[in-house]
Amino acid sequence: MPAQLAPAPAPPLLLPLSQRAQAPQAVLVHPGGGGLSPYTPLALRLARDHGVSGIRAGGLFAGEIPDDDIATMAERYLPLLAGLPRRPDLLVGWSMGGVLAWELGARLSATGPAPAVVMIDSFTRRDEFGTAHRGAVVERIMRSVHARVAPRDRRWAEATAHAHITASGRHRVTSSHPGPALLMACASPHRRTQVENWTRLSGRLRVRELACGHFDVFDRKALPTVIRHLDEFLNG
Repeated sequence: MPAQLAPAPAPPLLLPLSQRAQAPQAVLVHPGGGGLSPYTPLALRLARDHGVSGIRAGGLFAGEIPDDDIATMAERYLPLLAGLPRRPDLLVGWSMGGVLAWELGARLSATGPAPAVVMIDSFTRRDEFGTAHRGAVVERIMRSVHARVAPRDRRWAEATAHAHITASGRHRVTSSHPGPALLMACASPHRRTQVENWTRLSGRLRVRELACGHFDVFDRKALPTVIRHLDEFLNG
């Protein structure tokens, strides 16, 4: 019988997307579900004037165990940033990714200049987002974050999505961040509370509204507004 091939090693958690060593460094932090595919349009925009990297979640490949705690993820990802050509200038994340970007920014600010943080419809507490059934949320994550996942990898992706829902449900953002921050808040009955809670933690927060649902931010209709708000923040 032919020898079985060993599985390919999993890629690193910090992935270079556009290497520009002398440029400001931007880092895209994974949303719930752990993948980076929704960020492709943002990576292309940022690559004009930034080196761009992405942090994927553990748990997406055989042998990996997903984290179910946001503080644990932040502590795991923080040392990875030392591998960038220079200290990150910008951290960007959607949903849980924005919370992770905030937590990483707060930790970085304790040791040097605070990076800018962009949060796309992120929440300081999971209960601000509503009480959708877990199964329905996992399905939306799979459709938006893992739309093209291979069938053999689906179980890893689903397990990671479940772990991240648990992580979001447990976490409460209490850390302040002294750097510039942008919150893009989607249309929802929770938007006022969402904005008020982030405002309490930041003296430099800008808020821009998105006329779409949480899982629609990268759809063709909403994406130009997301890019425009990002451009205004970077150029402001």
